[in-house]
Amino acid sequence: MREDAAASGFKDHFSGSAVQYAAFRPLYPASLFAWLASQSPAHTLAWDCATGNGQAAIGLAEYFSRVIATDASAPQLAQAMPHPNIEYRVADAIHSSLPDRSVDLVTVAQAAHWLLLPAFYEEVCRVLKPGGLCVMWCYGVLTCEGDEVNQAVQAFCQHIAPWWPPERVHVENGYRDLPFPFAREMPPPFEMSVNWHLSELIGYLGSSSAATRYRAEQGEDPMSALEARLLPLWGSAPRRITWPLSVLAGRCVISAKPPCNASSR
Repeated sequence: MREDAAASGFKDHFSGSAVQYAAFRPLYPASLFAWLASQSPAHTLAWDCATGNGQAAIGLAEYFSRVIATDASAPQLAQAMPHPNIEYRVADAIHSSLPDRSVDLVTVAQAAHWLLLPAFYEEVCRVLKPGGLCVMWCYGVLTCEGDEVNQAVQAFCQHIAPWWPPERVHVENGYRDLPFPFAREMPPPFEMSVNWHLSELIGYLGSSSAATRYRAEQGEDPMSALEARLLPLWGSAPRRITWPLSVLAGRCVISAKPPCNASSR
């Protein structure tokens, strides 16, 4: 971990499995990015903070002339998806190096629970244009097509739950308890969905921070037992996998001094 990242509170749960993480992350729905573009005051510059391997940045690049996608993890960025509209930078959430009042939209996908939010919100208010939009979203436990398959997956998720970092609780409750000091916008409902073979599901679950910690602490791979249980149930065809998205969206009304107060709910 870099010294500046440590000072910003950066907790690196994914660099060690960056290749696997990038290979098995589902993409966010196109309808989400269409809605973000429709709500943004302009489409000149978007900042995707804690971009990871660029899942959200790729969606934003279809609508914004320029996307600055930052992450404190260089190994994660090394796996990021290239696009001519995207510039990837190693930077933590509170030191974006973006000019004051230069950004139309700030996004944080599946990462706000890792950030030092008071300092991050100050940075958001510094870089956003008046009326600019800040949007954070997360997805929790997936649902699998087929009752027996889904029951087995839910049991597995309960089994590895003690190995999630404590911040994961915010994902489980859909970011309801996170401070969000902006003038709220009400987004429509969104969900992610994919059609996956069993190997893809195993790869996705195995790249989670909980599974990674389980392997390190228990000395065994929890995916082996799950795969053995699912193999006779799955069949040869892909199955539908869904995740509901929880979205926080709001506008930063910038005065002479940024009004952000991270204790606001």
